[in-house]
Amino acid sequence: MTSQSQGIHQLLQAEKRAKDKLEEAKKRKGKRLKQAKEEAMAEIDQYRMEREKEFRLQQSKIMGSQSNILDELEEETLKKIQELNRRYNKYMESVLKQLLGMVCDMKPEIHINYRVTN
Repeated sequence: MTSQSQGIHQLLQAEKRAKDKLEEAKKRKGKRLKQAKEEAMAEIDQYRMEREKEFRLQQSKIMGSQSNILDELEEETLKKIQELNRRYNKYMESVLKQLLGMVCDMKPEIHINYRVTN
């Protein structure tokens, strides 16, 4: 009976050691997964920072050229406004005279479509 109990005792100890090894393996696997996840997150963050830096460079190049275009548009608009004001001042009197002449010099005439009915 003692040999039998020793055999059972050895089996229980072997089972316990196997269980402990399995738990250790699970812990190591968990640690490895956690470490891999952290490394992946670090790589993602680094990649994101690089892409953001490239984006900011591109954006500054584009925005810089857009500000130049904006300045040119403003200058061109001001020139057009000045030209329109110059033309307005130049032709204002003649247009007013012509308009007043048309309004004031009325010549009564019978319209060509008017029919006299008896």
